[in-house]
Amino acid sequence: MSSQTPAQIIHPQTKNLGEGFLIRRLLPAAARRTVGPFIFFDHFGPVYHKPGQGLDVRPHPHIGLSTVTYLFEGALRHQDMLGNDLVIRPGAVNWMTAGRGICHSERTPPDERRTGQTLHGIQTWVALPRAEAEADPDFKHHPAQTLPDFSLGGARMHLLAGKGFGRTSPVSFPWQIWYLAGTAQQDARFVIPGTEAKERCIYMATGQADIQGTRLAQNDMAIFTPGADIKLHLQKGSRFMLAGGDPIDGTRKLDWNFVAETPERLVRARADWQASIDQNWRNAPFSLPPGETEFIPLPDKA
Repeated sequence: MSSQTPAQIIHPQTKNLGEGFLIRRLLPAAARRTVGPFIFFDHFGPVYHKPGQGLDVRPHPHIGLSTVTYLFEGALRHQDMLGNDLVIRPGAVNWMTAGRGICHSERTPPDERRTGQTLHGIQTWVALPRAEAEADPDFKHHPAQTLPDFSLGGARMHLLAGKGFGRTSPVSFPWQIWYLAGTAQQDARFVIPGTEAKERCIYMATGQADIQGTRLAQNDMAIFTPGADIKLHLQKGSRFMLAGGDPIDGTRKLDWNFVAETPERLVRARADWQASIDQNWRNAPFSLPPGETEFIPLPDKA
């Protein structure tokens, strides 16, 4: 199929979470709920934390999804109720599968809190397929050097998950997924074949791009026409993400940090979190990560 302009352009919804910490949310959007299995797409920072300051996302629950964290700058400490405790740095991937339920926290590591740091990255959620929605929770850390790295028309590419441009990532997911990070080391030009994935998008974290005469500004997402070959021209220094895959098997509903097929499952997830709090985490559906005592209370329904 010949190359085409984007089918949709999505502009971010920007939220300030305090102390200048900005979140730009691209998915879900009114115009588009999902791209492949990607159901949630956030760009956070860059934000500078002075010495003694940091990010503190207290323990909170998830079901029915995998969270995927990728950093451009800085470091984050991940802790979860399975006992995983490690720091993610730029180029690596943290892949946490919630399944039937997991609780985790994300905080600035002690060293970076002491010295100060700039934090900048992408967090996405991918909806688990129906057959895996109630799987056991799991967590995998993938160091940067384990992920395929290659050049593409003047851009340096990092294959984060799935298959792309003839390569395969060691990051596994039980659904066809396509996820890459790129940096234009010069004015970059390349074509994304229509066969790369059934649903595809590009997000411009920094810089700008031209897609068949359509300008894509920083912080914009373009959804590509299915099956079309896409000609990209990226400004030198641009950082971008390519995401997509097969359409997920059915619609998904979101409530707070929960993803499920039915409203009833969301109601049960909320009840399970509240019951865990009420039971002080003893013999409860959720527990706190080792060493954590704080948690995020269940919010009121919107």
